[in-house]
Amino acid sequence: QVQLVESGGGLIQPGGSLRLSCAASGSIFSLNAMGWFRQAPGKQRELVAVIRHGGSTNYADAVKGRFTISGDVNKNTVYLQMNNLKPDDTAVYYCWGVNGYNYWGQGTQVTVSS
Repeated sequence: QVQLVESGGGLIQPGGSLRLSCAASGSIFSLNAMGWFRQAPGKQRELVAVIRHGGSTNYADAVKGRFTISGDVNKNTVYLQMNNLKPDDTAVYYCWGVNGYNYWGQGTQVTVSS
């Protein structure tokens, strides 16, 4: 069974940094893009950042200039470097990949609090 497996979440103080990692467990055929979504309590899941086959990226306005997505879609790996974290960044972060079928990770909790 194919899975996306995230790691790197945790509790961090405002202004701190975290790096999330995601890799595929099992065989996934030709992903077109990978990315990160997040869902805060009582809110809808939202796109944070995406990286496409070829390397182009897009970010949600709320994280531009603070978060950086990187990785290799061909190798089914993606990372999210999160700097200058704010309490509003608190959420469960989900890794995502697509090739006509959507793949999701199980989620990793990021809590930004003093």
